[in-house]
Parts: sequence; C-alpha cells; structure tokens
Amino acid sequence: MKTRLVQLKEAAQAAAKSARDIAEKADAENRDMTEAERKDFDEALAKGRDLVEKYGVAKADQDVIDSAMALADDIGPDAKGDLDAQTGTTTVRERVKSLGLQVVESPEFKAALAPYKGRQINEKARFQTDPIGIKGLFVGGTDTSAGAFVVPEQTGIVEMLGRKPLTIRDLVSVRRTGSDAVEYVEQTSHTNAAAVVPEATSSAAPTAPGTAGALVLNANGGYKPEGAWAFVRRTALVKTIAEWVPATKRALSDVAALEGLINDELRADIDEAEEAQILNGNGTGENFTGINSWSGVQTQAFSTDLFESARKGITKARTIGRVNPNGWVVNPADAEVIDLAKDLNGVYRYGGPQVIGQRTLWGLPVVESETQPAGEALLGDFAKAVLWDREETTVTITDSHADFFIRNMVAILGEKREAFAVTRPTAFVKVDIAA
Repeated sequence: MKTRLVQLKEAAQAAAKSARDIAEKADAENRDMTEAERKDFDEALAKGRDLVEKYGVAKADQDVIDSAMALADDIGPDAKGDLDAQTGTTTVRERVKSLGLQVVESPEFKAALAPYKGRQINEKARFQTDPIGIKGLFVGGTDTSAGAFVVPEQTGIVEMLGRKPLTIRDLVSVRRTGSDAVEYVEQTSHTNAAAVVPEATSSAAPTAPGTAGALVLNANGGYKPEGAWAFVRRTALVKTIAEWVPATKRALSDVAALEGLINDELRADIDEAEEAQILNGNGTGENFTGINSWSGVQTQAFSTDLFESARKGITKARTIGRVNPNGWVVNPADAEVIDLAKDLNGVYRYGGPQVIGQRTLWGLPVVESETQPAGEALLGDFAKAVLWDREETTVTITDSHADFFIRNMVAILGEKREAFAVTRPTAFVKVDIAA
C-alpha cells in the first residue's frame, strides 16, 4: 500500500508540473495559451486533481490499517492474526472481530449464558454479565486505541479566500425586461426660449418673432417664442455573463454541501464580473459600455487638492448635467485619504475613527468599490444608469461536456443575462482627485 502511495504522489506531482510548464511557457512568451495548449493544460490539471483525490483515499486507508495494527498489538495475538497486514483489504469490522471473541469466550459471558443451557434467550429476559476484562484499554482519544476507528465527520464547511464587497448594483436603477433588446429614448438637446410675452395690441399678424427674451418681441405684441427639444432612440442589447467549473460526481455525492457552495461561489464570480462591466466595460464585443467608458460623461481635472476637485465636479453635475448627484464611488485607497484628511490644527476633517455613520464628501454619500480606478472618483445621479435583468443568475449541472460522462465528471455552469445603458451621460462626472 505504501508503495502505491508513493506512486500516486509522484504521478500527481508530474501532472501538476506538466500543467505548470504549459502555463509558464505561454507566460514567458507573453501570450495566451493556444487552443491545443489549453486542452493539454486542462487535461493535466484534471488528471492531477484525480490523482490527488485517489492519494487522499489511499492515505486514509493506510492510516486506519496502521492504527488497527497498533491496537491489535495491544490486544493480543488473536487480533493480530485477524489483520491482513500485507494487503490491508479486510474491513475495520473484520479487523476487530477478535475483540468480540474475547467477549464471548470470557468466563463472565459464559457464566451469564449458563442458565439457558443452549436454549434461546427470551426477548423479555434480563441478560447481564459481570464486568468483562479485555486485553488492552479502549481510549477514544488516542490513535493507538479506539480512537483509531473514529472517522472524522466531513461537515462540508469550507473557508473560501474571501471576496471584495459589491456595491454598484445597489446604486444604479435595476429594471426587468422580457426581450433581448431594450429601446429607450434619450434627450440630446433642449432650447429653453420661454420669455415674458406682452399682450397683443393689434389683430394683425406679427411680422417677425424678434429676439427671444425681449420684453416686446414685435410691434403688434402677443408673439410666443418657440423652444426646441431633440430626442434620439437608442437600443441596449442583452449580454450574457457566465462561468463554469468542473467537478467530479464523487465530490458532489461525498460532500453534500459542495454543490451549494459551488453555486454560491459561481454567483459571486458572476456578480463581480457584473460590477466590473457596469463601471468599466469597454463596449467591445459582448462587453457592456460601462459608466467610466460612456461617451458624454463629464470630466473634472485635478484642482489644488481632492476636496476642491470634488467640489468643482459637483458644480458640473448640477449646472451642465442638470442633476442633483446622489453619491460618489471611490477606490478604497481614496476612501482612506478622505478618512485620514486633517485640518491645519491636526484634527480629522471627518471626525476620525470615533465617527459612526455614512462617510460623506461635500454632503454626498461615499461608496467604496475596488473596481473603481484609484485616483479618480465617479460622481453622479446613479438613477441615470439602468441595468435591465433579462434572466437572473441560473446554475446548470451536466455531464454532457467533452468526455465528462465517461470520466464521472460534471460541468457546473452559472450565467445571467442583462442589458445596461447610461440614459443621461452628463449626469456623471469623472473627477481626478490625485495630483
């Protein structure tokens, strides 16, 4: 068995090295893996995982056998002879049956059985023996006694690596759609020609409109100025965000919680990708055009310091974007700068570590997102960015992928479908807050 353990370990290491060599080669050449390399990489990785799993099972079996042998040494030659030390193929119950022989052959057991003289013991009869002495003490807490037969329970609780908080979906406007394309109307211009109009002094038709806003537009009076609004119809296409991971059927059946854990992790991966798309999608291919990449979003250059730059951005949002901005999105590094800012007397501008409540900048809430680029704050009325849910996250499990059926593997796929658009680009201002 130990020879097989060495073989499994070496084979797993070789598979892992093969996968690593493929990835390092592509990385050293500063390129993505080719399709053939990707296939070889995936196969080597899958083989390595399978070998590691087999190694774990074999190692656990060997540990039980070693512990049982140590226990048998304590109990006596009968128990020792009951173990197949060469192959270790007998079950744990078979390995300890000599303990049962010690009980049934003990004087105490025979004395308790004597009154029945071979007759069947009545189910209602009280059967009790004196304490039976056993060679070797069973101590549950040690590996050399009964503890060797204690099998740890696998609860399925796994501590994952942790995730960054996701905040942007809660800021934007989220709606539903039943189509793969969403049409909306955007106002592109607005001419406000409203003015005070004097009462008409003649029934004759006016000869000319005059100057908009003048107290008297023409000689006859009563002429109303004409304003202008312009609109354009736009379309937001539904895109798919998806990810899949491989797993063995044994893993799914042995650890019942694993399926739910994968589902949760897949959803979290997709939600992280969604936030990245909302903020920074570049609009190429199947990518969203994120807020930071949207044409028409305003910009504010750095001016003196973070706080002055931020205040100028608010002015632009109100006077040009014609919105009352409802929040900031900043990188955690920039949020730290805001928190640690002090006045000339060395006092924290925002109250320091004892302050409880929402962080604000010029009265507007500050939301942290690791997805937002450092050194640039995004200000805006986030209701003017709309996310349409076509299909919320779904998870599908199948063995109908590649050769997964014959390998007892499954592919676990998570995906969601949605569209995104900034309906009023000037409602947002990208503010440079770093010198």
